[in-house]
Order: sequence, then structure tokens, then C-alpha cells
Amino acid sequence: MTLIDNLEWRYATKKFDSSKKVSAQHIELLKRAIQLSPSSYGLQLYKILIIEDSTIKERLKAVSYGQSQITDASHVFVFCNCVKVTDEDIDAYFSLKSQIEQVDISDFKGYSDFIKTDVNSRTLNEKNQWTSNQTYLALGNLLNACSELKIDACPMEGFDTNAYNKILGLDKLGLNAAVIAAVGYRSEQDNSQNTSKVRKPMENLFIEHQ
Repeated sequence: MTLIDNLEWRYATKKFDSSKKVSAQHIELLKRAIQLSPSSYGLQLYKILIIEDSTIKERLKAVSYGQSQITDASHVFVFCNCVKVTDEDIDAYFSLKSQIEQVDISDFKGYSDFIKTDVNSRTLNEKNQWTSNQTYLALGNLLNACSELKIDACPMEGFDTNAYNKILGLDKLGLNAAVIAAVGYRSEQDNSQNTSKVRKPMENLFIEHQ
């Protein structure tokens, strides 16, 4: 299957088959795809919770407008952005970069200082919006990886962020639930799979300057 074929195949699944579970092997592949996602400065200022426990999913469903995808899906991926960004976060990145690339960390000082100046110039709200935006890049990789593996997924913004933060203890970790994705396998009764994709025509979507 080509990339376009995979993207044609996928859709935002509305009803999952609760009897089907994503294998541990495929979960690891999805995690690897997320890990390889691009992020601003490469900092990856987010974490992803993977929820399989049915009791927790029931609690999350109650604060997700009762959407059945939460409990019927095999797993729920909760993308959580870092609420605060500190110099220590940036230092940790360059420490890892130094180790992986086998370059003396002092060689990165100029770039590190530049990033710190840029990040520290932002307000707390601006930092929170910035890190929240990064989670959507990771979400995109998850959706593409799911389509490659023929795993169904439904990205979701319809949930009570504060309630998620409380239920999952995210406040204590300095994290905020930004966006979620239910992952599993479509139910044969999900009529959404039989509808045609509605997308703007190419000529209405792209502007090319030559």
C-alpha cells in the first residue's frame, strides 16, 4: 500500500470493536513513530499516556461527553504538553544530544543560550500554547503510523481538559492534556467507514507561486 492509499483508507473511527485489541508489538511501533516525530528545536516538550485500563477509560468517558470511542477502543493515547519550560529542560536536551552525537556539550552552548533566550521571552500562556502545538505534530505521526499498520484511530478534542488532568494526576507532573486519540479496530456497524471523504478540491486548497 502506498502512503496515499493508506490515507484514503483511514477515517476518524466513530465506533470501535471492543473485542479487538492492538497487539503489544504494534503498540511499540506506534510509540516509535511518535518518538520520531518532529518538534520545535527537537525538545519534545510533551509526554504521552497510553491508557488501556477499562476502569480509567470509563472515568475518562464520563468527562469526554460520553463518547463511546474512549471505552470501546483498545487504547487511548493522551498527548500531554509541558505546562512550564525551564532552562533545565533545554540543558537535558543538549546533554542527550551531546551523548548521542558524541560531541562535547560546550560546543552547543551558543545554540543552547539562543533557545533559552527565545523560550524565556515568552509568557507562560505563550509557552503553554507552544508546547501544546507540538503534541499535534506527534499526533499526526501516530495517525499515519496507524494507517500504515491498518489500525483504526480517532483524534479527539472533545473532552474536559481539567478533568483529565485531575483523573490522570497530570497537574502534579507539570503536564496538561492537549489532545487524545482512541486507537483500535473499527466495528462492522460503524457506518462512517462507508461514507466518502469530504475534502476541498485541490484548486481551493493550494496556492502555488512559480
